[in-house]
Amino acid sequence: MNQPRFRHFAAIDWSGAAGERHRGIAVALCSEGAPVLVRPGHRWSRCEVLDWLVEELPAETLVGFDMGISLAFADMGAYFPNWDASPLNARTLWGMIDQLCTDDPHLAASSFVDHPEAARHFRRHGGREGDRFGGGRGRFRVTERAQEAMGCKPYSNFNLVGAAQVGKSSLTGMRLLHRLEGRLPVWPIDPLPDSGSAVVEIYTTLAALAAGRSAGKSKMRSFEELNAALAALGSGPVPGEGPIADHASDALLTAAWLRIAANDAALWKPSLLTPEIAATEGWTFGAR
Repeated sequence: MNQPRFRHFAAIDWSGAAGERHRGIAVALCSEGAPVLVRPGHRWSRCEVLDWLVEELPAETLVGFDMGISLAFADMGAYFPNWDASPLNARTLWGMIDQLCTDDPHLAASSFVDHPEAARHFRRHGGREGDRFGGGRGRFRVTERAQEAMGCKPYSNFNLVGAAQVGKSSLTGMRLLHRLEGRLPVWPIDPLPDSGSAVVEIYTTLAALAAGRSAGKSKMRSFEELNAALAALGSGPVPGEGPIADHASDALLTAAWLRIAANDAALWKPSLLTPEIAATEGWTFGAR
């Protein structure tokens, strides 16, 4: 299927933190000019982001979510080896998580990681490491190994401990993705459509690398740093000076990067992405 010509580019810095509203969520939108924050100063809830995607997303928008859209599967041939309820693909995984977390408010995923079988595969706070976590840094998807080869240091989505972990945000994000079914395709789990909007997984460090920053210095905490990175991507500056929250700067820079990256045909056909990996693990857009 041919790559569509997107007209708008959204980047969402996501959060898996407890509670309803989160400082860690930022939504940026980029069209022809410099990127802008959607509802600047607003503390988003996860459900509000879902509503925005369904009700307010501009037509022909490529949406990037900074989270993992699935769990490792290819390394062991299953998400949860030796659990007879282990899902066979990403969409079934999303549905399972959402169903087990029906009573968790704000798209939280606590009930899933507390499930006696699922818990065996996660590293959680309080020194609780499941006997099937695997030790070390945990299990990784093929796309995360590709990120490592690019100089990044991804975290396992089975790891729920530490400031840099993405496991919590990934699990809450999977609940949102399940609720988008039939509304927005999620590449590469769904085929890339010829027209209309679509969702991809992003890793904001890849945008920072494209802007000339190193993986170890990918965070931009001032308008001056952000605008220098935007200029490296051929974007105009965003107004402001002094400090800026890195959640906002990540989203703004990545929205501008998506505008460029979406036109790179090679990024839609990474060499390690097979139909089986697409259906089970998904992929990070921009990982080669």
